[in-house]
Amino acid sequence: MPAGWLAFELSVLRRLKFRSIALPFNGEPHLGIYLKHLGVRVSANDLAQWSWIKATAHIENNFERLTEEEITDLLEDSYMPRDEWDEPGMRRWFNETDAGWFDNLRDAAERLVSQTKRALVLSTGMLVGDYVLSFDDETRGLRQPLSLPDVFKRVWQSQSPPVNNSQRNQSANMEARDFVAQQHTDLLFLRLPRAGSDGGERQNNRLSAWREEWVRGSSDFWDELERKRAGKLGAYAETKQQYLSFVEDLLRTAAHLPAWAIAHAENGFVSTDDLVECVSRVRKVEAVYAKDFSELMGARASIITA
Repeated sequence: MPAGWLAFELSVLRRLKFRSIALPFNGEPHLGIYLKHLGVRVSANDLAQWSWIKATAHIENNFERLTEEEITDLLEDSYMPRDEWDEPGMRRWFNETDAGWFDNLRDAAERLVSQTKRALVLSTGMLVGDYVLSFDDETRGLRQPLSLPDVFKRVWQSQSPPVNNSQRNQSANMEARDFVAQQHTDLLFLRLPRAGSDGGERQNNRLSAWREEWVRGSSDFWDELERKRAGKLGAYAETKQQYLSFVEDLLRTAAHLPAWAIAHAENGFVSTDDLVECVSRVRKVEAVYAKDFSELMGARASIITA
């Protein structure tokens, strides 16, 4: 999400009246966290488990935090050599020492009784991995000479406490249409998957790909994940008409929700006018908001309300 995108989304949402919201393609949890500050009940969903875990840690969670003692216990044997590799694929992303550390951290997290605290550990671990992978051969010399446990502690200490909005927030790991069918919120905020792509982390986003393989402890799930998306919004669309049919199908599933806000980034595959026509086939369009992000991402953003 480029700088300013979240601000654009919030500027539009502040014009609408709602006390609860459903986010079927949640991605990063930033929007849900901001809405919790406003007292909104948030139901967040994503078929990607890394996003679900982050939503559990930061959206569903109102008050749980990791203690210093728990952090010490988690990291105590994090560099212990492994007799067997849970997921050799981690060595595609990290050197052997770091890959072993990430496997050990995931195993330690799985031993925690609290699902929320497991999510907090894994969410923090993702930030550590993102930090490591942010350096390439040319910039690796700029990386601070810290062990991964030191980086983990620094990241943990820098995080804000959970937002307690006194609401029963939700995080889910479902196909988007199934999630929407179960919701009873005031507003659907549908951040559309980028048109012309399959939504697959493996192909489109290096950071999302390593996160998904790490939290699952495997890399043999990609074909099954694509099968779950097949024929639905989030799957690869070969034509504009096919993509718009996926959008319309999900919106018809969401017909019971009183209001919609549909966010879209133009990339030459589907235009805002195409989407307006698509939405109009299901419900009257109320307004269209647009912002130019061409310099940042080569696209214009729009949010359609209905």
